[in-house]
Amino acid sequence: MRMRHKKHLTERLDAVSDILFVSEHEDRNFNTAVLKKEYIDISKWFGNNNPVFLEIGCGKGGFAVEYARGHRDINVIAVEKDANVIVSACELCKSENIQNLKFIKCAAEYLEKYIKPNSISGIFLNFSCPFPKNKYASHRLTSSRFLEIYKRIMAPGAKIEQKTDNMHFFEFSIEQLSFAGFNLQNISLDLHNSDFENNIVTEYESRFAAQGLPIYRLEAYIPT
Repeated sequence: MRMRHKKHLTERLDAVSDILFVSEHEDRNFNTAVLKKEYIDISKWFGNNNPVFLEIGCGKGGFAVEYARGHRDINVIAVEKDANVIVSACELCKSENIQNLKFIKCAAEYLEKYIKPNSISGIFLNFSCPFPKNKYASHRLTSSRFLEIYKRIMAPGAKIEQKTDNMHFFEFSIEQLSFAGFNLQNISLDLHNSDFENNIVTEYESRFAAQGLPIYRLEAYIPT
């Protein structure tokens, strides 16, 4: 079922257009769409050359806002494909007056159309949809087709940080990352009962933890 547009969605999107990049004429075939580059001038957008971190699937923006607030020397770009959702994230950002956070409305398949190679210093994958049925495995954000996209936009030394409540998705991610040439570190099978510090608890994470579900976390990087 297609989600209905929020009331006054167009007006609300217009009101946050200074921090939101939207492609109005996106080719629905991402294989051909990414061939025509429309690179965002990130340094101009932010007004500096600070490292850029990417959150893919930002939801309502809680994590992105909190991370950007605590890391003023890092530029954060939060990505979300649903206009109904990203508008709330943008509005939260503006209400909190977060200057080092911007947004891109697009599906992850299109990232390399808009982001230059070797320009992202870190990627966050927080509670991505696990697509539990095997026939939808290619839609998982840690499947091989997405990992190859990330590798092309990641700068040397960049890392991916993933959190999920889904054990099978986590096992799948470890397998796919390893096959794609990533090294893994700081793997946790129960994040909230570990000694990991400075964890930003997302909306979904709080909900899952309250149900007594373990939170899985890892970091992955390409060795140099």
